[in-house]
Amino acid sequence: MTESLDLPSLGARRSVRSQVINALHAALVAGQMQPGEVYSAPALAARFGVSATPVREAMLELVKEGLMLAVPNKGFRVRELSDTELDEITEIRLLLEVPSTVKVIGTATPDDLARLRPMAGRIVDEAKEKDLIAYIEHDRQFHLELLALAGNAQLLDLVAELRARSRLFGLGSLAETGELVASAHEHVEMLRLVGTGDKRGLEELMRVHIGHVRGSWAGRAESQSSESSGPRGH
Repeated sequence: MTESLDLPSLGARRSVRSQVINALHAALVAGQMQPGEVYSAPALAARFGVSATPVREAMLELVKEGLMLAVPNKGFRVRELSDTELDEITEIRLLLEVPSTVKVIGTATPDDLARLRPMAGRIVDEAKEKDLIAYIEHDRQFHLELLALAGNAQLLDLVAELRARSRLFGLGSLAETGELVASAHEHVEMLRLVGTGDKRGLEELMRVHIGHVRGSWAGRAESQSSESSGPRGH
């Protein structure tokens, strides 16, 4: 239900439509927007503290992306993804993100890493504060900016799309137990490994990190995740 969504208030900040899209993406990934529920643009707009127009436009964009379905005269419904689809998305992410992140070693400058470190620290803070929407959004920003250092714009578009289609229904319980903080610290460790040029260590960490997506982050055991999706790794 709309009342249960922990959505941020956007106020009168610029690019409201893009902010709404990012927030809804995060709510979808975090599993806060549930399949079967119908969400109306006016109700969501009230939660955001903005007018209904940019929210309706954002929802229509999510329909184009295949993430939502339009329900005539009612609103929008989350498109449900099967476990097979989610496993396939995770496998593709492994194939794309692991080698591409490792490629950043050798291209990232000390200034690049200095710019990303506060972002990694913010992810840790949000895990501690149990702010799942902010956690997902800043996790997305961190990984896309890290991957951007590899210099492939087409890759960024593909990874952003795949991340938006993931579903992490287990995040809430992990945040409550404090286990999400350990995953958050992996972002700090990634930057350390890039800085020291440890390609093998970074590859192993990325496989573990992406593996959370179909393991504990999805609300199931990591061992089950590793059996269902082939090569492992967020």
